[in-house]
Amino acid sequence: MARLSIQKVHVGEKDTNCYVVACADTKEAVVIDPGDDAPKILGQLRGLTIRWIVFTHAHPGHTGAKESVKTATQAPTAMHLADATAQLKSADRYLTADDTLPFGAFALEVLPTPGHSPGSLSFKVGNHVFTGDTLLPGKIGRLDLPGSSPQQMLLSLHGQLLTLSDNTVVYPGHGPNTTIGAERVGNPYLRIR
Repeated sequence: MARLSIQKVHVGEKDTNCYVVACADTKEAVVIDPGDDAPKILGQLRGLTIRWIVFTHAHPGHTGAKESVKTATQAPTAMHLADATAQLKSADRYLTADDTLPFGAFALEVLPTPGHSPGSLSFKVGNHVFTGDTLLPGKIGRLDLPGSSPQQMLLSLHGQLLTLSDNTVVYPGHGPNTTIGAERVGNPYLRIR
């Protein structure tokens, strides 16, 4: 049984969570949301082959180290086309629902979760889900930014994330890990129908 390794790297002024998700057996990995502090992130990648650099959304706090990490690893970048703004320039691959990104014995499943931004994505592997700024511990991402949509956010939360099992571990864009079950019970924003 292949083992999954998940490292959280705190980066930037906004204390964004960047994640290094690796197959411990093959040493192949993906980097999720390299927001800043490229040397700190690259220090966590020693001995790993990076297959993908992916973004939950294109806000600068989640994409700031994109070029540095791409140059150092030569890995392709992937995000949703709706978030491919001028500030992020572009990605090598644009992701849609049901896409999978293989690494080692695992694959990231792409879940479209727009709301915080038009192209917000969550990434699932096993019973782990990386939610960016869609679902945070006890709250949700901001909806007062250009391109954000409260209606889409509700659909993403209830149609995608809350359909996952309660024991699914949530790795948010900011703050500590939580679970779908804990958020279902304790997050006031998830009680809105």
